[in-house]
Amino acid sequence: MTISPVQYYQLGDFELQSGEILPAAFIAYKTYGSPKNPCIVYPTWYSGTIVEGNEWLISTPEHSRQALNPEKYFIVVPAIFGNGESTSPSNTTGPKGGVNMPKTTTYDNVKAQHQLLTEGLKITGPVAVVGWSMGAGQAFQWASQYPSMVKVAVPFCGSARTSFHNWVFLEAVKAAILTDTEGYCQGRYMEERGKQPIAGLKALGRVYAGWGFSQTFYREKGFEKYFGIRGLENVMTEFWEKWSLSKDANNMLHMLWTWQHSDISAQPLYAGKSRLSESDGRLSCRGTGMPGAGNEEDEEAFARALKGIEANVLIMPGRMDLYFPPEDSEIEKNYMGDKGELKVIESIWGHWAGGPGQSKEDAKFIDESIHAFFIKHGF
Repeated sequence: MTISPVQYYQLGDFELQSGEILPAAFIAYKTYGSPKNPCIVYPTWYSGTIVEGNEWLISTPEHSRQALNPEKYFIVVPAIFGNGESTSPSNTTGPKGGVNMPKTTTYDNVKAQHQLLTEGLKITGPVAVVGWSMGAGQAFQWASQYPSMVKVAVPFCGSARTSFHNWVFLEAVKAAILTDTEGYCQGRYMEERGKQPIAGLKALGRVYAGWGFSQTFYREKGFEKYFGIRGLENVMTEFWEKWSLSKDANNMLHMLWTWQHSDISAQPLYAGKSRLSESDGRLSCRGTGMPGAGNEEDEEAFARALKGIEANVLIMPGRMDLYFPPEDSEIEKNYMGDKGELKVIESIWGHWAGGPGQSKEDAKFIDESIHAFFIKHGF
């Protein structure tokens, strides 16, 4: 089994959907297996890193998996902009560095990943794309943005566009950091204070605490059962604040903006008369942060984007996911018609049912479902 170290693909001065230039941009990525085998693209998620965030679903000496098997496939894990590995506020300098780094969309991320695959790794397809959470959004984006290149896609616990409700949740996450005005220093916290905005990041963790896992998970004392953490305040500090304090505030805000603006219909192939983008593909009033479909033309664009997908798509929502409920996935599947298949993850783990592999039963279910779907469609 061939496993590469984390590598970096140089994009140069990369033009974004907004029309801005992301100078000296690069993608961090890791590969598993031989490039002679069929390729699976497996993007990272919100705050997730390549190894700690994604490797749980890949078959390695530490854990055997059926679907993402490097003996059979060439698996490419690209990191999204802002995660701290690819171009991010935390690793850029100059006039467009740090807090001033230009905002990037899911469209931009997939465009960059496509360049990595086709120009950097010389892969022309067909490919499979899988992903959890924001990775699922990128799987939908891949299938719509490059329909002839993607044969199968499996987005799990994610969506093809950010819903109104999801956008509202993310506003609270954003506010948790920005309200810490003393610590955040308008994004110049490292230059002015030499440390992260601690109070803001702790608040971010506590906002997430009510969303990451379901009500049933809390009611059945899942943290005590699965993580050995007793008492809600200990859950706040030992799990959620520990997680949030390990992050960079500007990185989190950058990825949050990408998440809020994720919508596969906000691209030139499908937008049409919708307000989601200009005719040349740049973002229009999406830059103000408005989510989802605001009018009939937007909804028609969303339907066009989903119907434009040529790949067979297995959509796997979590039954108790508070971010991406099965009802939203049903809308996506209905627009897609026969190309879409819906399979619900019956789990009390909420959003965490889809990753990062801490629910062993759910990980097994996802792995087996992807494996069966690949076989069904000859990938």
